Amino acid sequence: MAEEEKKIRITSQAESMAFVEKLVNTICETYNISEDHYGNILVAITEAVNNAIQHGNKANPNKNIDISYLSDDHHLRFSVKDEGEGFNYTQLPDPTNPENIEKPNGRGVFLMKHLADKVEFEDNGSKVVLDFKLSAN
Repeated sequence: MAEEEKKIRITSQAESMAFVEKLVNTICETYNISEDHYGNILVAITEAVNNAIQHGNKANPNKNIDISYLSDDHHLRFSVKDEGEGFNYTQLPDPTNPENIEKPNGRGVFLMKHLADKVEFEDNGSKVVLDFKLSAN
């Protein structure tokens, strides 16, 4: 049974990451998410929010990030929207290529795509929607 989408707004500050981690913990407890799914959800959502802070909003504490989530019996869907101009999400370098292995960044979207069951970009890349399929317990 689907429920009403819940929305939270955070500021583009590193301190907001602790709140996001607590939020994911609470959501996963509320929906009785398995430990396997929890790890994937936590990493994917924190990557999405970190990208929104660092790249979308350029770490500007006056800009916000809107996080929403929605669950039904089979899916848990999150969206993360920043106030940036977006980016070309179709032309990202492959972080597994040898020339990129040593780079300290560039893995966020790669991780999201491998941890979530579905990843979609909207609003020119300033919004990412992550969908996680929940197996029957």
